[in-house]
Amino acid sequence: MRKLFGTDGIRAVAGEAPLDANTIHAVGLALAHQLSGSQQHLRVLLGMDTRESSNWIAATIAAGLTEGGAHVENAGVVTTPAIAFLARKHGFSAGVVISASHNPWQDNGIKVFGSDGYKLPDETELRIEAEIFRRLENLAAPDAGPAPSVNEKYRKDYEQFLRGAFPGLNLNGLQVVLDCANGAASAIAPELFAHLGGNFQLTHAAPDGRNINANCGALHPDVVAAETKKLKASLGVTFDGDADRAMFADAHGNVVNGDAVMLLAARDMRVRGLLRNDTVVATTMSNMGLEAALRRDAIRMLRAPVGDKYVLERMQQEQASLGGEQSGHILFPHLATTGDGLLTALVVLDVVRRSGRALHELVADLKVFPQVILNVRVREKKPLDQIATVTDTIRDAEAELADSGRVVVRYSGTEALARVMIEAESEEAMHRHADRIAAAIRAELGI
Repeated sequence: MRKLFGTDGIRAVAGEAPLDANTIHAVGLALAHQLSGSQQHLRVLLGMDTRESSNWIAATIAAGLTEGGAHVENAGVVTTPAIAFLARKHGFSAGVVISASHNPWQDNGIKVFGSDGYKLPDETELRIEAEIFRRLENLAAPDAGPAPSVNEKYRKDYEQFLRGAFPGLNLNGLQVVLDCANGAASAIAPELFAHLGGNFQLTHAAPDGRNINANCGALHPDVVAAETKKLKASLGVTFDGDADRAMFADAHGNVVNGDAVMLLAARDMRVRGLLRNDTVVATTMSNMGLEAALRRDAIRMLRAPVGDKYVLERMQQEQASLGGEQSGHILFPHLATTGDGLLTALVVLDVVRRSGRALHELVADLKVFPQVILNVRVREKKPLDQIATVTDTIRDAEAELADSGRVVVRYSGTEALARVMIEAESEEAMHRHADRIAAAIRAELGI
């Protein structure tokens, strides 16, 4: 099992293990060493979100990479998918993003993409981890100095890619609210959407290092939904801190999540001959209502474990051209190698414009089962199937709900949390079983 890398890289409180200076420096050294086995001239591109810790972490990992023989360049504040795109386009050995995505400002993280623009396989992360731990035994990180100077051309290249993906898109007549989460989208969205016509209202686009994701962004989609309704806008879009995912709001102030986006995208792609094998890959968290709506259109839905890299793996196995997560992380492999919130926003806006229909009309028949997700903070991630009181409670819920609901209990891949998700036709049963399972986990593992 991986000890440092979760489902989305390394993530922790900035300055504390495993995001202390020694470990970060060791990550740079280990990554450079692993890359040197397959490439002679190592080039690594850095990018970061807007947290106040991002600069020193970038400087520290750059020092380790440089000591390991890599030439390091810096794209500055850009989105996570921008680094994936740029690493592939410009032939970098790897792309490294300093970000903790939707987490609060105190946290940060390290995400790594290979030269192909994809996240590293689990086995590669395991090799890097093993080397990190070996190096930490005798390593004291030197003073890192400043991060490499920012080359603005990389951000402009990425913006040009996004515009080029929808060359004929004109949004005149639409009023759109954009919530940038005071994160990486703040550096790109204003200029990108200014070229598309329409009336765009920017919110939460003034990062100060500590306000990223603070009561805004994709973790709080009700905020953009309320603003969209208040301004009588056509729709709203909200990103997370590193803008690899997006959530939406319709003109009535209803939240439109990743499940709804997959539904409207699947239908549009099928009509245009782009939905390979009439298949969509979602995760265990996607609502049963999505599965039912897709089935009505003779589109099958498969489920993968939570985490975009696992969705992508299943998509590749099934040769699928659309997949994603309820949280708004949507994968369009014919356009990009990873989930991209800005790209997803353009896809949705393009469908709205070409169809001539409002967002709420496009997803009106998506009837979601009542769903609740409870997060339980835990002191350790002991396998849940080894805790009898927890497994008994889960088994009771599954037996009662049978075909009228679903139970998903798992650990977060990025935080010290156990997540309890229940879907059921009966809201009373849903809340009762969710509370019982959460209480059992809290009694055994809670802080």
